[in-house]
Amino acid sequence: MEHKVGIIGLGVVGKRMLANMTAHHRFTVVGAWDSNPEACAETRARHPYLRIGDSAEAVIVNPDVELIYIAVPPLAHRRYALATIAAGRAVFCEKPLGINIGESRDLLQRVVESGRPNAVNFVYGATAASDLLESKLREGALGTIQGVDIRLHFATWPRLWQQSATWLSTREQGGFVREVLSHFIYLVERLFGPAEIRHAATRFPPGGELAETHVLAELACKGLCVTIAGSVGGAGPDQVEFTVWGSRQSYRLREWYRLTVSEGGDWADALPPIADLAQDAYRRQLDNLAALLDGGAHAMPDFAAALSVQQIIEALLWT
Repeated sequence: MEHKVGIIGLGVVGKRMLANMTAHHRFTVVGAWDSNPEACAETRARHPYLRIGDSAEAVIVNPDVELIYIAVPPLAHRRYALATIAAGRAVFCEKPLGINIGESRDLLQRVVESGRPNAVNFVYGATAASDLLESKLREGALGTIQGVDIRLHFATWPRLWQQSATWLSTREQGGFVREVLSHFIYLVERLFGPAEIRHAATRFPPGGELAETHVLAELACKGLCVTIAGSVGGAGPDQVEFTVWGSRQSYRLREWYRLTVSEGGDWADALPPIADLAQDAYRRQLDNLAALLDGGAHAMPDFAAALSVQQIIEALLWT
């Protein structure tokens, strides 16, 4: 059975999900909308079969639609999520869940009360790397966990492929802490349980309007130390690393999807050969999203998990 989808937001992320859902055998995208006419025209040219709605609301109330995927900037997530559950549809939302904690708590309560399936797009809900790392931790293969390190660096922010999304450069709803670090906070809580901030310092450019350039923090998960260091600026490649240090084995995520292992020597690939790790991750995610809609077992992060992440992210940004 195919699940019919409407997409709200046709920026870089929305178009990427449209392409992946179109290629997946369990989904058919039947409607979409964006506030930018150029984005709508480009999507219509690439996908002539796809109906571009006159408004977001028109896509949401389309009787053919079962699931709404929300891929607009964070300040609009609540509005479209509430409209989605009011129409009796399942909701799949981009992270972060929102910017205002009180509004997101209310949103979570209303989504839960609606009984509609809900999920948030965190990368590490169902990747081969996160699944294997979780299984190794469960087996005790790492020995005693010594700590977790998260290291992020970006030569420019927003990244070059995100330049059209100008909101990503603002403190109001953008920045790499919300956009990238949130994925790893989700992974920390998935693997080790609820986290709390012990220490944090975040630096912003003068003026107060632009997003952060540096963050340095320590979290605790049931006594486990999690360190975070992130920065923007400087010649060199971007860095995205997540390391779990164990007394017998340590595991490191690099380049988002590549998992490596060390027993004291050089890092070695921990996963079997996969032709395209990114595409494999998208397929796994959509497999799990279909299972959620089917009412079966799945690994999709829900709105409750996203609120927990949001509380940490916003605390880091406003400490």
